[in-house]
Amino acid sequence: MKQEDKQLILKDLCARLPYNVKCYIEFNDGKILLGRTLMPIMIQDFKSHECLVIKPYLRPRSSMTEEEKVKYHSYCDNYYDIYFDTIESIDYLNSIHVDYRGLIPMGLALEAPKDMYKL
Repeated sequence: MKQEDKQLILKDLCARLPYNVKCYIEFNDGKILLGRTLMPIMIQDFKSHECLVIKPYLRPRSSMTEEEKVKYHSYCDNYYDIYFDTIESIDYLNSIHVDYRGLIPMGLALEAPKDMYKL
């Protein structure tokens, strides 16, 4: 994994910690964890190279419901019908596990199964 990809994943994972994002995790010893809720120790293992791969399970933006889109836009700044992200809008996307960085197409995240994050 390229260093810039690893840095991007670390930034994204840290922002998602409060929202119980689930991940695919692969350790150096061959152990694989699927669908585990991310914990700070896992990020530390990734930084120290004890963990080879961490890929969050995220939802593509296209999977957002109309209700989610309306709520997301309510957090954005709106100028002349153009929406600009705010801290609150990004926090909202993190809370509903949406891939706003394009990590899925880059192969740095996995598409979450349909009901993975249903309560």
